[in-house]
Amino acid sequence: MFSSILSAAISGVNCVPVRVEADVSNGLPLFSMVGYLSTRVKEAQDRVCTALRNSGFSLPAKRVTVNLSPADIRKEGTGFDLPIAAALLCSFGFLDKEQVRGVCMAGELSLNGEVKGIRGILPIVEAAIKCGCKLCVIPKENLKETEFLDTIPILGVESLDEAMACAKKPGWGAKKNPPRVWENQEEEPEEDFSDILGQEAAKRAAVIAAAGFHNLLFIGARGSGKTMIASRIPGIFPGLSREEGLEISGIYSAAGLLSGENPILYKRPFRQPHHTISPKAMAGGGRIPQAGEITLAHRGVLFLDELPEFSRAALETLRQPLEAHKICISRINGTYEFPADFLLVAAMNPCPCGYYPDRNRCSCTDGEVSRYLGRISGPLLDRFDLCTEVKDVSADQLWNRKKGSTSLQIRREILRVHNIQKERYRNCGVSFNGSLSGKDVEVYCQTDREGERLLKKAYEKMNLSMRGYHKILKTARTIADLDNEERIQEKHVAEAVFYRNLDNKYRK
Repeated sequence: MFSSILSAAISGVNCVPVRVEADVSNGLPLFSMVGYLSTRVKEAQDRVCTALRNSGFSLPAKRVTVNLSPADIRKEGTGFDLPIAAALLCSFGFLDKEQVRGVCMAGELSLNGEVKGIRGILPIVEAAIKCGCKLCVIPKENLKETEFLDTIPILGVESLDEAMACAKKPGWGAKKNPPRVWENQEEEPEEDFSDILGQEAAKRAAVIAAAGFHNLLFIGARGSGKTMIASRIPGIFPGLSREEGLEISGIYSAAGLLSGENPILYKRPFRQPHHTISPKAMAGGGRIPQAGEITLAHRGVLFLDELPEFSRAALETLRQPLEAHKICISRINGTYEFPADFLLVAAMNPCPCGYYPDRNRCSCTDGEVSRYLGRISGPLLDRFDLCTEVKDVSADQLWNRKKGSTSLQIRREILRVHNIQKERYRNCGVSFNGSLSGKDVEVYCQTDREGERLLKKAYEKMNLSMRGYHKILKTARTIADLDNEERIQEKHVAEAVFYRNLDNKYRK
């Protein structure tokens, strides 16, 4: 007898619907599984048969064929155990076909029939919703991940026996999650911006970067506070919206990085990979591509400390995603698209010893300085909207210990600017000034006459590329929003040009 159950396979950070089909017929006893399966999926036949036997189901000796359709998509993971078991129970007559019609299942089975948690539950349930399923049966261990999905009933089960008992009830006895309000509590961060002494220009650049999602580069002497400022940027970001939170949580769910304590992400991710990272770990990949650091930093911050120490190949993988806000990874069995809309923050010393251009302390030769800075390509450097110098803290600043605005105060100001941008670009498909296309820049970044004159001078004297010109305009737009000005003025353009020109001091 033939039966089928709906499930889903993770493909990158998304899910593809998979139909688990089971056929039982007379003949020589045999258990066969087909459908472009990985080794872990093929092992499901041993887990499922043992789990069914230990759950009290005595299966007669028959010829069994299980197919996971479509057969041209490779199936990975252990999440097909539960739907395979349910399909077999339908084929052997223990479960009515009508009871599983329109039901999506996913979960791993232990040998004693327990249903164990799996990665990727959030995108699996979202795929079931898109397919019009009436119910989703998942491991109880993963149930917290779905608490904000209230479109269809979701049933969490701990064992195969519990799943069979629920199947006898109308609608499996499952209920929709009650609608929940997405709440972002204004928590005070552990590392506060007010702890930073001095460095007003660098802190100002960090605020502009967070307000408009502009890429930021810190250059300065060792121990001057570059990493300290960058590590406090997450504390001045407002929380995620419901749509952003579910999107990022889905990425982390597919990557297996969600925990039982934090099943949903409310804060923007902050990723800080070590400089020994490989290009594949940065961009994502592998034989079956998985999300890399640039995707795990989606809607958040990717911080690269000691930028010149990263391999050239790893850094160059950032160039295309910084413009397209996504990355496509091609393999022989298909092309995978990963989102990569992140804020790049980097920090670097100006030379190997860390003191250039102070020749009283710098012992590096001109050739050593040139080779050190040359590790960062011009095209990558051109993708930074802001570049600021972080100088040593003076003795007066150190001993007076005058504190500035707290992270909470800055966060409220940035939230105001974010709301201005969301309202302005409501119908444009972008949320921040830093994401504007060249065409949108001409529409939304209008300057006054003095600002336009200054832009022309900067374009000619600084030998700007078209990308650099647009980045100055987008940064000036954010500075104007911080000043609550509708039109970009000369002072906004001047500040944006200042933050764009500093790298020439070290690369001349």
